[in-house]
Amino acid sequence: MTSKVQKEITVKGNRFHLEIYPYLEGTNSKEFTFEIFPYDYNAALYAFSNKESLNKLIREKYITEKK
Repeated sequence: MTSKVQKEITVKGNRFHLEIYPYLEGTNSKEFTFEIFPYDYNAALYAFSNKESLNKLIREKYITEKK
């Protein structure tokens, strides 16, 4: 059984569809697998050029629990 959490996010004016898979087999309990889908060409260019910072932002803002 694989369930997913879907969110619509905007980063610096670029829209993305975010899918988080919290119960995907083979993942650590503290790490979630996620995919991000850009809505347009400009968002795709942004994601390609800023992959590391985008991954960090998603992990901090949408995946990691705030203490």
